[in-house]
Amino acid sequence: MNPLKSIGGTIAAGIVLAIVIVLATGDNTAANAASLIIWLHVLAGITWIGLLYYFNFVQVPALGEAAGDEGGPGGAGITKYVAPRALWWFRWGAAVTWLSGAAYLLHRGQLHDAFTLGLMGDGINTYALTIGIGAWLGTIMLFNVWVLIWPNQKKVLGIVEASPEEVAKAKNIAFLASRSNTLMSIPMVMSMVGAGHGFFM
Repeated sequence: MNPLKSIGGTIAAGIVLAIVIVLATGDNTAANAASLIIWLHVLAGITWIGLLYYFNFVQVPALGEAAGDEGGPGGAGITKYVAPRALWWFRWGAAVTWLSGAAYLLHRGQLHDAFTLGLMGDGINTYALTIGIGAWLGTIMLFNVWVLIWPNQKKVLGIVEASPEEVAKAKNIAFLASRSNTLMSIPMVMSMVGAGHGFFM
């Protein structure tokens, strides 16, 4: 059976390949708990932010063009088949990203320091300040996904019943929350990368 025939098989094969690489290179540090947590965090984060960018850079503009194209194919295929599946991966990618990030900080003993921005000790903890800014931005973004984007997208996509006025309002709320997340993702990524690679701030 070819693992590339299904997404589950592809993911499983990718994980097996990663483990083989770790074992073949003799890099035993890659097998420790912190490395596994951060690996999961990065994979989930790529899924989350990749879909966020897909929605904002591709799907929303394409649906806008489709709506304005008289006699064109319209956006029904995207809203019926693509968007619900993409939103599933999007919201669970967000949840796993946040939970694995919090687990990593907890494992390092830095969860409290990060969420207090490194300001509760004798001096400023630069790592906690940098990662903490990213953690707070990620927390706000997670809130937006689960409390603003997903409930409103269910109305837009017809998953839950809503009047035309409710759908119009839901579109606006989901759009603004998604654009806010796109805006916050830029300094969030800077903070996350900066904390581990020399502190941008």
